[in-house]
Amino acid sequence: MSKRIVIGISGASGIIYGIRLLEVLKETDYETHLVVSNSAKLTLAHETPLRFEDLTSLASKAYSIDEVGAKIASGSFKTIGMVIAPCSVNTMSEIASCITSNLLSRAADVAIKEKRRLVLMIRESPLHLGHLRNMVSLVEMGAVIAPPVPAFYTLPKSIDDIVNHSVGKILDLFDIKHSLSNEWQGL
Repeated sequence: MSKRIVIGISGASGIIYGIRLLEVLKETDYETHLVVSNSAKLTLAHETPLRFEDLTSLASKAYSIDEVGAKIASGSFKTIGMVIAPCSVNTMSEIASCITSNLLSRAADVAIKEKRRLVLMIRESPLHLGHLRNMVSLVEMGAVIAPPVPAFYTLPKSIDDIVNHSVGKILDLFDIKHSLSNEWQGL
C-alpha cells in the first residue's frame, strides 16, 4: 500500500485540526493530498492568520474543490484512506447520502467504496436525530466518526495540548507514528 493519505478540510469551526494534521504529516514520509471546501477558506481567514497558500503549502499536493477529475476521485489512485478534519455536518450529510457534487465528497465516497479508512472529525453540537442517523449510516458503510473531544485525563495545559491529543488519536487510527500524545499507561 502506498504511503498516501487524502486530507479534506470542510467549513466547520476547528480548522486547526486539519492544519495540525498536515503539519505532523509533513514531517513523515506520507504523501498528503489536500482538498479544501470553499467554506473552509472562510473559516481559515476567520480562525487563523494563515493565507490559503500557507495552508496548501503544508500538503504534498492540493486540489481545487471543483477538480472532480483529480486523481483522488478515482479508486485506482491507491491511498491508505482519508481524514476530513474538521468535518461539517453539511459535508458529512452529503457523504452519507452518496452525493458527490465536489471533490471533497467524491474523494470520501471513493474511500468508502474502495474499503479504505474514512475518518470524519465531526464538529457540531448539539446534534439532532437527522445528524445522528447520517452518522449511523456512515458507520454502517465503514466510516469512522471521530469528533475532536478533549481528554482531560492528560491534564492539558493549553489549547495546543488539546488539539494535539485529538490529532494524535486520528493518526493512531491509521497506525501513523507520532509524538503528539502518549499511550495511556493505566493508573
